[in-house]
Amino acid sequence: MLTIEKAKELLNTTTTEEHLFLHAKNVMAAMEGLAKHFGEDSEHWKAIGYLHDYDYEQHPEEHLQYTEEPLKEAGLEDSEVRAILAHGYGIINDVEPITNLEKSLFTVDELTGIIQAAARMRPAGITDMEVSSFMKKFKDKKFAAKCDRELIKKGCEMLGMEVKEVASICIEAMKPYADELQLGVKE
Repeated sequence: MLTIEKAKELLNTTTTEEHLFLHAKNVMAAMEGLAKHFGEDSEHWKAIGYLHDYDYEQHPEEHLQYTEEPLKEAGLEDSEVRAILAHGYGIINDVEPITNLEKSLFTVDELTGIIQAAARMRPAGITDMEVSSFMKKFKDKKFAAKCDRELIKKGCEMLGMEVKEVASICIEAMKPYADELQLGVKE
C-alpha cells in the first residue's frame, strides 16, 4: 500500500517546481479530510493525493500518459494507479471515477485551487476561513478562472454531495496544514 513517504519519494523523481509540490500538499490535505468523512484510510488517501500529478511537470500536455507504467514498476497496486488516472476523466482519458477515493481525487484536484486562491486573499489565510466566503469566490467565475467549476460540480454530484459540503470538509482538513500550505496568518 502506498505510503506518504513513498509518494514523496516518487514525486521527487519527476518534479522540481515548488508550485507543483504546493498543489500536491493541498490535494493531500483535502484527501485526508474526505477519507475521514467516508471512514477510509486517511494516510493512504493522503499519499494518493500527494502523488496524483506524478508526470505533470515532465509532460504537461500529455499528463497521465506517462504515469501508469512507472508507478506499477514502483510497486503501486492497480487500484492506486487507477485512482490517480481517474482524476483525468473526461479531460485527458476515459478512466471513470468509481470509488469514493477516485471521485474525491477527481473533485479536489480543481477544488483546492479555488480554496488556496481564496485563502491567500485573507489576512489570516485559511486559519479562519469559513465555507461561506469560499462559496462567494466559487460563484465568481472571474476568480481563479482557470479552476474548472463544472468539473468540481460534476465530481460533487458523483460523490452525492453539494459543493458547499465538500468544500467545507476540504477547508477544515487544510487548516492544520496552513503554514505548510503557505496559507497561514500573514505577518
